[in-house]
Parts: sequence; structure tokens; C-alpha cells
Amino acid sequence: MEIARDLYLQKLIDHKGNGLVKIITGVRRCGKSYLLFTLFYNHLLKEGVPEDHIIKVALDDFGNKSLSDPNELYAYVRSRIKDSDPYYILLDEIQLVSEFESVVNGFLHIANADIYVTGSNSKFLSTDIITEFRGRGDEIRVFPLCFTEFYSSLENNTPFNKAWLSYATYGGMPLCLTMRSETDKIKYLKGLFETTYITDIINRHNLRGNAEINELTNILASSIGSLTNPLKLCNTFNSQKNLKLSANTISAYIDHLQDAFLIEKAVRYDIKGKRYINTPSKYYFVDMGLRNARLSFRQQEYNHIMENVIYNELCLRGYSVDVGVIDSNRQANDSIRKKQLEVDFVANLGSRRYYIQCAYHISDEEKRKQEQASLLGIDDGFKKIVIVGDDVLTGYNEKGILIASLSDFLFDPEKTLTW
Repeated sequence: MEIARDLYLQKLIDHKGNGLVKIITGVRRCGKSYLLFTLFYNHLLKEGVPEDHIIKVALDDFGNKSLSDPNELYAYVRSRIKDSDPYYILLDEIQLVSEFESVVNGFLHIANADIYVTGSNSKFLSTDIITEFRGRGDEIRVFPLCFTEFYSSLENNTPFNKAWLSYATYGGMPLCLTMRSETDKIKYLKGLFETTYITDIINRHNLRGNAEINELTNILASSIGSLTNPLKLCNTFNSQKNLKLSANTISAYIDHLQDAFLIEKAVRYDIKGKRYINTPSKYYFVDMGLRNARLSFRQQEYNHIMENVIYNELCLRGYSVDVGVIDSNRQANDSIRKKQLEVDFVANLGSRRYYIQCAYHISDEEKRKQEQASLLGIDDGFKKIVIVGDDVLTGYNEKGILIASLSDFLFDPEKTLTW
């Protein structure tokens, strides 16, 4: 099964020959190696690049074990470069090479070499990896399959609701799509967390055990879309989990989960005051299948799942996403009461900004007013959107708010995010 990942492939194409190391990052098993060694490699061949000008090394291949020595790898790559034409160096699992930073930086001195690397261990997956290349790295972040990529793998004419239910349950980890039985999918997703992700974090940060990090992951998984902070989580641990964990330790563990690209943090932004509010924040999971696996698929709250999926869709398309906050004054008898309203997402990309509310169902007029209340309190000229899980006809209402169906947003986000 070949799944097109055109968004990332185009980024690699656009960044060709820019003089920087293209560093492909993302959560483990999200398809980084496939992107580089299959999709990008085939693109180069179609563009007429001779096969011997593409130096492709899978460092986790036993046949290439000797190349994990930095001197051997450097000598091998240099020996393959025979002329002044462009060469493309594709290195998978580069972290298996000792002193890999120095080796890759050495390749930058080859005038006609264009370098691309991926890695899969916790050290390489750290979000500060770019600093390892002293400012000469160009990060391309890869996410698990978005909904349209996932949908392209299904049988033709699969109903949207059926596809959405599957995606909301098992997510978009590529290998999961090849599994037919639910039992196999569940086993695979649980195993990724238990034997891969958590183990990586423990080994990298020398944690004494896995009970605390596992419990924290479960708590965050059960509260996606809810405001929280380390102090609140500390109280939860002390009162409900019989575990003594300080707020500082919890904050460090959250950082570890972020560094491994498993969760993302959305901070609050005061829309009228034009300032950030550091705490509390919201946390979202990079993949719904992984999130659901943490909870043994017991907590299927589709409103929160939909919110998480929309957050991921915005992020993978390059938007910076915050949680909006707006103060509202309401008349109550003879007094005016202040109330703080929330906008699910404030999405920014360059000069573009969108205010977005997510509602899985709008069952009545009261619910409709509730979802629009915060948006109507914003008096700037940026676009306001309510994304609805119900089958609605996308269009503007009398208040100038775009009511968009979830299917329209997922199949073509840019159709929704334009005037």
C-alpha cells in the first residue's frame, strides 16, 4: 500500500539545495523513513537524477553496520562522489552513528552535496535537535497520517462517517492501516507506547521507573481539551493516584513527552489584551489511536477527539495554534458581571488569523448561541469559524460566522481557511 504524503514531499522538494541539512523529525513510526527512502527517492529518479548520484544509507540495516563508525561513513560517502554534479545524501537512522553531528556537519563542506537525515531514538527526536547542527539544520516535522491521507487508503466511496469513526478510534499511524483486525491494531498501538515511546523517554532521561510517567500520560490522555497545569496535576497524583510527585517533576515529564512529539501544548491567549497567559494550558495528542490506546479505548468523547484532530490538522499545515480567551460583560439584574469566554483555537500563519470553535453536535438554538458567544465578542476583522461534526451545509450565517462541516474542513482545510 502506497500512501501519498504530498505535503511533506513538497516541503522536501522546496528545500532542495538550500545549503542546510534537512532534518526529518516526528514521533516514531509516523513514516519518516518511507517519506525519504521511497517517496523522495522516487521523485529524484523521476526528475532525472542518476541513481548513482543518490547516496542512500539505511543505518539500521545489518549490512551497513560498519558504517555506524563515523570515519567509515564519511569515507564511504566521499568515495561515492565522483564528479561536480549534484549528489543527494539520504541517511536513515543517523543516530546510530557515533558523533553523527560532526559527520553530518562535515558533509556540509561538500559543495555539490545535498543532505537529508532521519532518526528514531529519543535523543534524535528531541525538539532541540536543530541545535546539534549549529544553526545549519532545516527541520521538516512529519505527523502521523492526516485524515485525507488516511482516507486515501480506504476503499473507494467509503462513507465519511464510517471513515471518521475509524480515524477517531485508531488514528493515523501508517502501519496500523495495514492491520485488518481490531485486536491487532489495539495490540500494536498499546505496544508502541509501552515498549517504544516510554522506554525511549526513560532511557534518555535516566528515570528511575515508569509508573509516574505512565500515570501522567494516562491523565493527560483522559483530559485532552481541558485546562490544566503541573500544580493541578500534582494535586491529582497526591489525592487519587497515591503517588508523591512534585509540580516541578511533573513539568519535566510533560517536557519529555513534548520532546518526543507525543503531545503538544496550547497556551492561552488574551484576544482583547493581546497577551499570553502562561497557565493553565491545554495538551493534545499527536495521534488519536495512540491517545485512545493509553485509555484502553474506553474514553471515546468525540467532541474532545474532534477538537484534538482539528488542532493537529492546523499544526501540520503550519499554523501556530493557541487557546483564545475573551472577557465578556453581561447584565445581571442591576449589575454587570464579567465572564471569561473561551475560543477553542486562535490559528495564526503569517498575516492570517482564524478564530475557531469546535462543536461535534449543535442540537438546539441554545447550543448554537453558546458556540457563537465568544466569537461575537471579538471585534477585529479576522475570520470566525464554527466547525460542526453534524452534516451541515458550509456557509456564512447572519452574524458573519462561517459554519463549516467537519468533513469539509478535513477534506480541504484551505477551503475553510480562506475568505
